[in-house]
Amino acid sequence: MQTQGETSNPLERNIELSVSREKIETEVKQRLKRMAPKVRIDGFRPGKVPMKMIAQQYGHQIEHEVLGELLQQQFNERIGQEDYRIAGAPSFEAKNSEADNPNYEFQATFEIYPEVELGDLDSITINKPVLQISDAEIEKTLDILRKQRVNYEAVERPAQVDDRVNLDYEGTLDGKIFAGGQVNDYSVVLGEGYLLKDFEIAILGLSAGQEKTFEMTFPENYSGKEVAGKQVTFTIKLNKVEAPKLPEINSEFAKSLGVEDGSIEKMRSEIKTNLEREVAQRIQSKLKEQVMQSLLDKVVFEAPKVLIQQEADRLIEETQSARAEHGYPEDTNLPRDPFLEQAERRVKLGLILSKLIKTHKLSVQPEQLKNFIEQHAQSYENPEQVVKWHYASPKRLKEIEPLVLEDNAVSWVLDKANVVDQAITFDELMGYTHATA
Repeated sequence: MQTQGETSNPLERNIELSVSREKIETEVKQRLKRMAPKVRIDGFRPGKVPMKMIAQQYGHQIEHEVLGELLQQQFNERIGQEDYRIAGAPSFEAKNSEADNPNYEFQATFEIYPEVELGDLDSITINKPVLQISDAEIEKTLDILRKQRVNYEAVERPAQVDDRVNLDYEGTLDGKIFAGGQVNDYSVVLGEGYLLKDFEIAILGLSAGQEKTFEMTFPENYSGKEVAGKQVTFTIKLNKVEAPKLPEINSEFAKSLGVEDGSIEKMRSEIKTNLEREVAQRIQSKLKEQVMQSLLDKVVFEAPKVLIQQEADRLIEETQSARAEHGYPEDTNLPRDPFLEQAERRVKLGLILSKLIKTHKLSVQPEQLKNFIEQHAQSYENPEQVVKWHYASPKRLKEIEPLVLEDNAVSWVLDKANVVDQAITFDELMGYTHATA
């Protein structure tokens, strides 16, 4: 039995194995004897079935089981001798099945874990977003909250951006209505990007009761293949124009945000507290993203293909579950290739973080676990109940530990790295910068 050299995959290894035919035959006979009293075949009483018939019916299956067990046993012994760290399960390929050979010959192929060398992480530079919450951010948030609670009132004037309009439309391609080209009683808010730009421009300036016919060209990448990149003719009739009416900032508005006594001052204070928590979480998230990318850039190694394939399968399962939750039809044939890049990233980060945590003996302290749960609970209506729910189950606490451990690893890197403060605007951090279509 020899260990073969490296293949084109630097992590792949081959081991030659052989299992005695005589040993297999002996074990098969013993198992057939043990099962004989329990075998039931029509025409024979229990325990009286001839061994020849039992062997004919069950011998091949048992021989296969015994061969598999002995191969795995021998493989495990060899791996222990070679001190390999196996990634995934091995595959066994028969090399010699000639009847006159006293042994079954196999080649086991498997991958090993790579050696992950962290190197010098002091040279990593991380840009830390810096933002202080001021009255301007509070006012912007109030404006967003007001828009979320907007009401609309019918007006007798031409439609403009921010109005909600109701319309009927009919689109034709070469004189025929195309699929999805005819809709009645359709309501939409202008300026929110739900309509194609040319279609929305045609609506602006129309008043309730007016009609308009116009031509427009769909984008080349439009989802409707029938009209993608083609010129069509639309006729629209505007049924209603409604202007937005934002709620006033008063005690009733404060109560609608959960401030029981309707105090505007308390409302602003709570908004500021919530913003500070959200800003802190987003800054931490951006720091974490940079740390992870820096580790991937700095620590270069080959990841086991078998682990990447397994992770890709997990990503596919997550995608299928998410689709099902949103009511999309089941798709059991999602291709694996689009998931491989993300899967490789996950596998490599997992190996790097595992090495970092082990090398520097990072661990989860009870106080860290408590702080993590309490911060997470703040986004719920009853934080105290959420905290109690977590602590009511050791299993739930155990599930959170890897998240805290990952945060500890990020903090360790940040302590070593060159962290540079970088001013960021509120809109950039919160992702509010959005060009209107």
